[in-house]
Amino acid sequence: MNSMPPRKRLSVLTLCFEFPPLGGGGSKVARGLASMLARRGHEVDLVTTRGRGLAAHERIDGFDVWRVPAVRTRPDVSSAFELATYVLPSLYRAMRLCRARRYDVVHAHFILPDGVVAWIMRLVTGRRYIVTAHGSDVPGFNPDRFHLAHRLMGPLWRRIVRDADAIICPSPWLRQLLHRQTAQAATLVVPNGFDPERFRVDDPSSKTVDLLCVSRLLERKGLQHILAAAARLERPPRIHVVGDGPYAAELRAKAEALPLDVTFHGWLDNDSVELERLFRRCGIFALPSSSENFPVSLLEAMSSSMAIITTADSGCQDVVGDAALLTAYGDVDQLADALGRLVGDEKERFRLATAARRRLVDHFSWDAVARQYVDVYRTHPADPGPADASLETARAARGRAGLTVR
Repeated sequence: MNSMPPRKRLSVLTLCFEFPPLGGGGSKVARGLASMLARRGHEVDLVTTRGRGLAAHERIDGFDVWRVPAVRTRPDVSSAFELATYVLPSLYRAMRLCRARRYDVVHAHFILPDGVVAWIMRLVTGRRYIVTAHGSDVPGFNPDRFHLAHRLMGPLWRRIVRDADAIICPSPWLRQLLHRQTAQAATLVVPNGFDPERFRVDDPSSKTVDLLCVSRLLERKGLQHILAAAARLERPPRIHVVGDGPYAAELRAKAEALPLDVTFHGWLDNDSVELERLFRRCGIFALPSSSENFPVSLLEAMSSSMAIITTADSGCQDVVGDAALLTAYGDVDQLADALGRLVGDEKERFRLATAARRRLVDHFSWDAVARQYVDVYRTHPADPGPADASLETARAARGRAGLTVR
């Protein structure tokens, strides 16, 4: 299989339908990776959705962002229909960029819809692609939103996964979920990254015992369970909820019916002063979700030295390791015990907060994660290469190199 010289400056075409201020964790990952690649001297063009009031072209952190028209009614989530409206405009922009520049790498974030664009480009141009799966693009991860879409798109989804030179999964948990859907996937695990200077707090003793939850407001995120758990405490903490979503109204109603002090801040831009203030001030963070891939919100909490409560049922445990309290999804008794322990035990709260910050710096800094991505890019070039470098030959070579090929 062809590979690139180890010191060659790379030219990367990135496809990601959501990019800050739109979207959730996947958009933050796309921006963080592109920023670090540009800082390391690589050239990056990123194609994404053009939200209301955003420029069609913008240079950010040393890389170019190209926004294309697509239907997007909310900043936090997209419907399956809205994702479909992104495909043709982004394909047109990506093909124009490919005519102007010879890219070393075509990297799609999300199997759907960006993998569709990369797959069509391969049919037309022969240029290979890699994909990072983020969770909702894998069947079974988010059945409350995309179950029907995945059933309808199943054959195309499997073709995209099979024809990709590599599928990157941020967590072993998501990798296992993906392989339950298809045996024909060349996968490897590269974690999501985070800038350890962002929201940085070195001394957790400066924080309050307030509880912070940052999430899309979906029922599976489990925030209703942390509210119920807090209501059982004799002295519950003040609770801050950041985010929006289809479960917002019901969650507000539940909060109003409980003897709690809960503030709903709505959707906050990732660069907002208010979001940073909350991360720096609050001492406890909870994400009691039923299914997560590699949530960026946990990395944010770890960076700001927070004591974390999350679930052991999904990729959350891969993020926090032993630097958090783990509970079963929906177990209000366990959540109440964990929350009461953190509220009442300052030493335990500080111990977990310090361990979380240390784990982030040691394992998930963008500098370390970007190096792993560059290694993948160099061994999976977009250039079709000689005729004998077929997909089958490439897969065999990856198998000999020790990468998982299933």
